Amino acid sequence: MNLEMMARAAEARAAGVEQRSHRPRQRRSSEHALEGVAPRVAFRSEIELRAADAGSDLLHFTGYASVYERGYEMWDFFGPYTEVVSAGAAADTLSRDGLDVPLVLQHDSLRRIARTTNGTLTLSEDETGLLVDAPALDQADADVAYIAPKLRSGLIDEMSFMFRITSGVWSPDYTEYRISSFDIHRGDVAIVGYGANPATAGSGLRAAAPPAETRSDVSRSRMILDLALARH
Repeated sequence: MNLEMMARAAEARAAGVEQRSHRPRQRRSSEHALEGVAPRVAFRSEIELRAADAGSDLLHFTGYASVYERGYEMWDFFGPYTEVVSAGAAADTLSRDGLDVPLVLQHDSLRRIARTTNGTLTLSEDETGLLVDAPALDQADADVAYIAPKLRSGLIDEMSFMFRITSGVWSPDYTEYRISSFDIHRGDVAIVGYGANPATAGSGLRAAAPPAETRSDVSRSRMILDLALARH
C-alpha cells in the first residue's frame, strides 16, 4: 500500500466524512474495481484432503470465509484505507431465524453446493473468524465434482464472503475502518480463485494441532479449506 496515497486519502476523508460511524462511501476492493461490483475479501490457505471412510461417497468441506482482526486494503470515494473485521462481528446475523446463506463457487448464486436453509451448511464463529462447515457435499453434483480436484491440487485455495456492513467506525486518523457487525443473510460464502486481498498467507493448518513453535504463526494466518470424505 502506498503510504503517501493513504495519508492523502485519510486527510480528505477526515474533511469529508461527517461522523466516524458512517460507512465507507463507494466501498470497493481496489482502485479500479468495476462500478456496481460488490467488494469481496478473500483469505488464502492450504488444503487438506483426508482418506474416505469405507463406503462413503460424500465430501466434507470446512473453511474460513473471513478472518477476524486482520487488516486488508480496501478503497472508498477518497482512496485506500485499511479495513478490519472485529471478532464477533457475525454474532447478530448468525442468530437470525431463517438465516439463508449458500456456499457457492466464485460468488455465482447459481453454483450452490450447500445452503444453511436445507441443513447442508453451518456457519459459526471462533477465535479465528467466520467458520464454514459443509459436511456432506454430494460428488454427483457437477459443481462439487468440478471444484474438488482443484482444491486437492492447490489450484484453488481461497474463500470469500458477500455481506452488508451494519455498524463500524473509522479510526481517529481515518486510515482504518473497523467493521463491528455485518449481515450475511442472503449474501454468500464462496470458494474463489482470487478475492480482494488475501489477508493470510498459506500456512497449511492440519486437523491436528500444529507444533508449539509454529502455532502462533498458524493462528495469525490460517484459513482452513478442509475437503474430507464425510461419514454417513
